[in-house]
Order: sequence, then C-alpha cells, then structure tokens
Amino acid sequence: MRRPENPFKRALHAGRQQIGLWCSIPSALTAEAVAASGFDWLLIDGEHAPSDVPDMMAQLQAMARGTAHPVVRVPWNDPVIIKRVLDVGADTILVPMVQNAEEARAAVAATRYPPHGIRGFASNVRATAFGRMSDYFTRHEEEMCVLVQVETVEALEKVEEIAAVDGVDGVFIGPGDLSASMGLLNQTRHPDVVAAVEDGMRRILAAGNRPGILANDPVLARRYMAAGAVFTAVGIDVMLLVRAADDLARQFRE
Repeated sequence: MRRPENPFKRALHAGRQQIGLWCSIPSALTAEAVAASGFDWLLIDGEHAPSDVPDMMAQLQAMARGTAHPVVRVPWNDPVIIKRVLDVGADTILVPMVQNAEEARAAVAATRYPPHGIRGFASNVRATAFGRMSDYFTRHEEEMCVLVQVETVEALEKVEEIAAVDGVDGVFIGPGDLSASMGLLNQTRHPDVVAAVEDGMRRILAAGNRPGILANDPVLARRYMAAGAVFTAVGIDVMLLVRAADDLARQFRE
C-alpha cells in the first residue's frame, strides 16, 4: 500500500483556488454529511471547537467517504499535539497564532522526522495504515502540508519572514483575532481590518507563498479571492445550522 498524494497541497502550489467550509461541530456525522457537498477542503477545528484528538480522528474517518480534503486546526503550536494529530491521519494542519519566523519553523519541525525535525516515530498508527504504507516515511515531507495562521498586528508586520520559512505551504490570516489586535474586536468587516487583510495577502504573495482566509460573508469572500486568497473558507457549519433553524422558526412564527 502506497501513501496517497495530498491533492490540497498540490492545488495550493499550483495556485488553484480551494473553497472550504469550517467544521466547528465536533461530530463525525455532520463531517460526513458535508464531506461530499462539493467543497475542496473542510477545516476540523481543534482550537475553538470542543474537540480532542479522538474527536478529530473520528471526523477524519468520516470525511474519508467524501470528496473534500480534511485540514486539522490544532489547538496550539505544540509539538505533542501536532504529533498526535499527524499520527491519527492528518496530512494538512493549520497552526494558530504564529507570531514570527521562529514559531513558523517550530511548527514545520513538529511535522518532520529527524534530522529535519522533531516528530516522534511510530510505525503502527492510523497515518501509516497501521504499518501497511511502505513509503510513508520516505514521502512524509513531500505530502505533508503545513499552514500557519497570522492573527495579530505584530504577526502581520513580520509576515514576509513567516512566509519565507521553508516548509510553510500557506499563510492563513485570522480576521477575528486580527480585529481584536487592532482594537476593533468582532469587527471583521471594518474597512481598516479588510485593508489590513488585503495588504497582508499582497505581501504573502510577493514573498512567494499562498494566502488563505475565512470569510463568512459571500461578498467579502469574493473580494478576498480577488485579492489573492488561494484557500478560502466561505462558511461555518454551526452558523449554517443556526441561520437555517432561525429562518425556519421565523417563517412559522410570523
């Protein structure tokens, strides 16, 4: 058995737009339900959703029946957590709150085996099909996709250095925490926040890397895509559920 290719990583490096959906509901059932909806990627959220590693593994297993590529956002830039998430089968991770090039290098190192990194060795885990993938350890760097998240004014000031780190495949701008860092908490549509995001994207592209974003507003999502976002999340599962439920209840109450 050979290790599967990472189509998401290849698409990013080819500059092909990848449309995604944020999965904040820690449920394998809902993950399976949206995995065949037509998105290019789905974000399994381990930072702000109440998901632990077994929950994320269950979502990875459920998504295997769909067509979307799973991206796992780990709760922090922690090599122990990253190791466990990779061992259960994640090939693409998003690391939050990366502030500088040193932290970006640490995130990459957590995904690489020695001598190129610090990832611990285990041969009989889900990632290797329980030891059946003969080429897992020779191709792991080739197929591993590392995305880092810049979310503060300070991180954006250093975004060229972060984007230049070898092994960083994409730089995701987090609009929510960025708005807070700018003194505009929860104002992700504020003109100053939008301008900062677009400027950050231009600089990421100029540095030879690939920018990403989450924009729950379709107009804003298309604006960011036009500004250069290569991987763009355009919705959040729990918000889709809430809006649909609220709209349905409103129709009958009226």
